[in-house]
Amino acid sequence: MSQYAVPGMALGVSLNGRAYLFNFGVASKASGQAVTDATLFEIGSISKVLTATLGAYAEASGKLSLADHPGKYIPELRGKAIDRATLLHFGTYTAGGLPLQFPETVHGQKAMLSYYAGWKPAAPPAHIREYSNPSLGLFGLAASNALGMSFASAMETTLFPAFGMTSTYIQVPERAAINYAWGYRGEQAVRVNPGPMDEQTYGVKTTAADLLRFVQANLDPSTLSGPMKRAVLATQIGRFRAGPMVQGLGWEQYGYPISREWLLGGNAEEVIFDPLPVQKVLAGQDPGPRLFNKTGSTGGFGAYALFVPKEQFGLVILANKNYPIPARVQAAYAILTALVGDRP
Repeated sequence: MSQYAVPGMALGVSLNGRAYLFNFGVASKASGQAVTDATLFEIGSISKVLTATLGAYAEASGKLSLADHPGKYIPELRGKAIDRATLLHFGTYTAGGLPLQFPETVHGQKAMLSYYAGWKPAAPPAHIREYSNPSLGLFGLAASNALGMSFASAMETTLFPAFGMTSTYIQVPERAAINYAWGYRGEQAVRVNPGPMDEQTYGVKTTAADLLRFVQANLDPSTLSGPMKRAVLATQIGRFRAGPMVQGLGWEQYGYPISREWLLGGNAEEVIFDPLPVQKVLAGQDPGPRLFNKTGSTGGFGAYALFVPKEQFGLVILANKNYPIPARVQAAYAILTALVGDRP
């Protein structure tokens, strides 16, 4: 916090089924309000893991198939070039080169659908992985349409309650506004701006305790029932190998144990910003022990989540400043090795 002038942080650690919460600093520089267990943080692209879980839940409920094409659920896209890819490709950023962000000229639902309808792929599906808000956003829109609900309603009435996430929101209600931290860009207090597919890709606000509950359910899916249990297991299946890591639905995964340098490489700028060739992971192969992680950022917030089922270890780090991703990874790795590094 001192090195990067981070005003406030909340950490959640799960070890052998027990949860531990730690709070530091302030949620607002102006008021001096301290970070507490109730403080809401923007988690940026960690939202994508929750969106991916919703899509996996829709499949587990028989509402869609990952082999379906988006035009089945979004009629405006039927017969367009984008409709050649499947929902699996959009959920793993392998549809053929959708960019990191929408063009700045895209505003509103109509313009967004027009962008998708006119998009031309740079490669066939399943050839490259290019990390992309439009890609995962389309996956989330198809999932909520398949469930017959708006995306926000699907998350707030179906997904969040299944994990006991009682203080997690797409739109923060008035009753919880007092707990919503301010993010900081320099000295400027900021919060996330609306944009195309914002709800699906970077729109979740939550507490460290709630996000840790979600991580704990990923560590032990037996605590869930029916389709939601199957959904969590589906998000942990490796789908495409891309550089240092394997891309699943939402989660990025690595063989475990892992070196700090390899984990840093998997979260490097090249993996985030550049297209990478992919190799499909064959179904039925035993991947062995794995580490799962995901970063998330908005203009004023930075977040990181990591878990290792073999160690029954999970960690979430939430901050109200978008500080460098390597610092998050190194902090998480230090905590992981301190707590489980001496295990056989």
